[in-house]
Amino acid sequence: MTDLQNTSAFARLARKMDPDSMLIRAWALHGGVSARVTAIELQRADGQTRKLIVRQHGAADLARNPQVAADEFALLRIVHEAGIPAPAPYYLDQSGEFFETPVVVLEYIEGETVFELADAPDLLPQFARQLTAIHRIDCAAHNISFLPDQTAHWGSIIGHRPARLDDSLSEGRIRDALEAAWPWTPRNASGLLHGDYWPGNILWREGRLVGIVDWEDAAIGDPLADIAISRLDLLWAFGADAMERFTREYAAVAPIDFANLPYWDLCAALRPAGRLGDWASDAAAEARMRERHALYVAQALEQLSAR
Repeated sequence: MTDLQNTSAFARLARKMDPDSMLIRAWALHGGVSARVTAIELQRADGQTRKLIVRQHGAADLARNPQVAADEFALLRIVHEAGIPAPAPYYLDQSGEFFETPVVVLEYIEGETVFELADAPDLLPQFARQLTAIHRIDCAAHNISFLPDQTAHWGSIIGHRPARLDDSLSEGRIRDALEAAWPWTPRNASGLLHGDYWPGNILWREGRLVGIVDWEDAAIGDPLADIAISRLDLLWAFGADAMERFTREYAAVAPIDFANLPYWDLCAALRPAGRLGDWASDAAAEARMRERHALYVAQALEQLSAR
């Protein structure tokens, strides 16, 4: 359970954050792919203990944005102060004194991920409401210019067709449709996007949504980009009925123009191209994900052809 190799580094980090604290234990948290996440437990001189999360971004995130740790720290301060149940940022270290890469220390939120709707009957309404709350954050009132522009991001992806396509996920058909329509006319105001809002990044306790984690893909753009990612992941996790109910729940709380949703659905469907095997937990899960992905793509293309 204890990360013996780096325990001394976590102990020194704990002392730097709070000279009156000592490290009791450190253990890896599994499930993420873009960052190494470690939980640490500290004890103060008066005997009180607390847990924190130490995030070390991976090579891909650092190559994309060398300031990703500082940006995540700044963003979490904004969203936490806005009342979003995101972990409060506690400490940022970019000195290299403790680890080779920058680290962000965050609040530890007691909760667990849920992949059975029976375990949280109110999951979909809460899931939708919290996403609308993220999208409502006033970007103009906060300095979040460090976040990437989602439209520019997708313009680059759509404009650069790879030589080798993942035809098992209909990548060619998806790109044909997106290339023919890009750039489509925006119908919604840009807002803050989580960028990876799916059940694996949501923490629950006693049926209540208590935490939204992993904000390294946050961006500024059309809320439909976030909605589409959630739709595909909900389809994979819970099925088509859950996906459509989530969409209705979002629309009921924050009415927006859904005309461009089929395009953003296709963007979401393009994300796992060439790497779905890395996203699936096992062969059976991958087979189910492929089957549902095909239905998702077919639905989006059918909606576009009906116009």
